[in-house]
Amino acid sequence: MTDTLRPVETAAAPPDVPAAAAPSESRTLKRSIGVVGGTLLTLSCVTPASTLFVVVPDLFGSLGTATALTIAIGSLLCVAVAFCYSELGTLVPSAGGEYAMVSTMAGRLAGWLVFVLSLLVVMIVPPVIAMGTADYLEPVLHLDPSLAGAGVMLLATLAGLLDLRANAWITGVFLVLEVIAAAVVAVLGFAHAERGPGSLVSMEVGGTGGGTDPVTALLVVSGLAIALFITQGFSTAVYLSEELEDPRRNVARTVLATLAISTVIILVPVVAITLGASDLAELTGGDIGAMVTAWSDSAVGTFVSLCVALAIVNAGIVMVIQNSRVLFASARDKAWPAPVNGLFARLGRFGSPWVATLAVGVPGAALCYVDLDTLYGVTGVSVTGMYLLVAVAALLSRRGAHRHAHAWRMPLWPVVPVLLIAVLAYVLTQQEASHLLLTGSIAAVATLYWALYLRPRRDTRWLVTVPQDVREPAGP
Repeated sequence: MTDTLRPVETAAAPPDVPAAAAPSESRTLKRSIGVVGGTLLTLSCVTPASTLFVVVPDLFGSLGTATALTIAIGSLLCVAVAFCYSELGTLVPSAGGEYAMVSTMAGRLAGWLVFVLSLLVVMIVPPVIAMGTADYLEPVLHLDPSLAGAGVMLLATLAGLLDLRANAWITGVFLVLEVIAAAVVAVLGFAHAERGPGSLVSMEVGGTGGGTDPVTALLVVSGLAIALFITQGFSTAVYLSEELEDPRRNVARTVLATLAISTVIILVPVVAITLGASDLAELTGGDIGAMVTAWSDSAVGTFVSLCVALAIVNAGIVMVIQNSRVLFASARDKAWPAPVNGLFARLGRFGSPWVATLAVGVPGAALCYVDLDTLYGVTGVSVTGMYLLVAVAALLSRRGAHRHAHAWRMPLWPVVPVLLIAVLAYVLTQQEASHLLLTGSIAAVATLYWALYLRPRRDTRWLVTVPQDVREPAGP
């Protein structure tokens, strides 16, 4: 492995998309982490404990006892998604992640729309998680949620400026703490079970006045968008593929292992909480910290809360790292006017894209003051749409030169991507109209930018690249 920066080559394009030579000043990130470091970073981006304690309580509020079932169905869908990511990520191992993969397989416009959706996700998810910090610092410190979230985002931005190897160890330590917190919740929940396993499919949620309301199948389908978001971070392995050693092997290993581990860390405590809540009203309320205190004592509750607060900081660090790589890659691929490209592609003394890091961290702090329900809704729609386009790219991944390229290949192709496209399209139709409209409006503006600025400059703008050291000639 060399620490020098190397030029990149333009990724192979579909037959209808002419490829342009990458500019000579383009740069690649250095390969500095193995599968263990990549897995630690990716697991930290899934941030299973902070997702469990920050996002899952909202699902309990709308789905009640059907929460575990919804997350389990979402995890099964994510297996198919992970297959698509693993195959595409080894064919196109770029810091651009989804947009590099989709641009290469399905054309530049599709890749640009994926980039916009992924940018929405990577900008919104960190502040959503960060705002949960205040709730779990409550035992020792009272803070406004928006202020606490903004502070976490700024701290994560500073950490994101450091060397990636150092961050892998920092996030690894925090990850251990959050897994311990999730394990404590699981043990206490099972030990204080108030109902049997049958309650996991009883499909009930607490209603007004202490009553009980049924959870319909359509509510479960609607909740799948958030369920997909809960384990969404496994895709970080693709964003890090340009910095992983031996990406042809390690990308798929990291994606699939991370999904399996994170699903267990999240789903087992959710089952335990469902069984251990004293009644349906407490479960629907989703105050996991209060449940832990009731099952044990205030000291254990405080310990778990502090572990979760650290997990949120950990998630912020990893997400800022991931997000900065997206902007770095987009600038290297000439998505913006020249001055902006020059800034976002600039590397600091630690090898990190420092301007891009600041560009995602500071706005993330500002988003902590936006309505949380809106952030959740737009994120769910964006993740579902992004996965849908990735599945389309996976369906096209064995055409032409890519048919014989050396890469990890998913089982049951093309059945897996075809079924995934159908299911995700249906899930999108069940989302709130306001969230669909807002996300669609952003995509429409992005399409105009493509039509008016990028497409007329197709020889000099939006040139998706793949690092030279992983390119291989196509087979005969």
